[in-house]
Amino acid sequence: MDGIMNLAVLAIFIPTFFFVSITPGMCMTLALTMGMSIGLRRTLWMMLGELIGVGLVAGASVLGVAAILLQYPALFDLLRLGGGAYLAYIGVQMWRSKGRMALSASGATHDVGAIELALQGFVTAISNPKGWAFFIALLPPFVDPGYRMVPQLAVLLSIILLIEFCCLLMYAAGGKTLSRFLQRSSNIRLMNRVAGSLMVGVALWLAFG
Repeated sequence: MDGIMNLAVLAIFIPTFFFVSITPGMCMTLALTMGMSIGLRRTLWMMLGELIGVGLVAGASVLGVAAILLQYPALFDLLRLGGGAYLAYIGVQMWRSKGRMALSASGATHDVGAIELALQGFVTAISNPKGWAFFIALLPPFVDPGYRMVPQLAVLLSIILLIEFCCLLMYAAGGKTLSRFLQRSSNIRLMNRVAGSLMVGVALWLAFG
């Protein structure tokens, strides 16, 4: 790897991105919410979509595409408002103990399609202008012109996706643990309202943050 990029750069990049990734944000809150409502295993589909979105944003940021896209905020407005409205609808349904992501009285959820879950994660990842701006600011300083671009980008993206996945997994597992605690209290309605409130919070964050 030393011939691909500077190891000293990686020693700085890894803890930096881990700190940024582990900090609560839209995607982490979404993982927590889905861990509560549909369980860790099903939340992996959302994570897949989110990781694809993060990889796309990070790669585009290094290549300079993001700088061009940020000059056309109307595109992001459509994405974030549409995505926010969709997540808010799901959150309200969960609050009312309705919809396919809400727990029933037995503690079970309705079947939510894998594509639908992956799409929620993907839209959340790519429709946040602050996420694009963050990667524009973070990644370029770690790209060394003395090394080849493609191998460096492959290494950086691999590290980003691995760290992001681990952080999503921790949040989703935390949501699952909270779900079990609430279910032991036989308070399914409360759990639906907590998860629904978090989902609406993500929607508002996405639309107006």
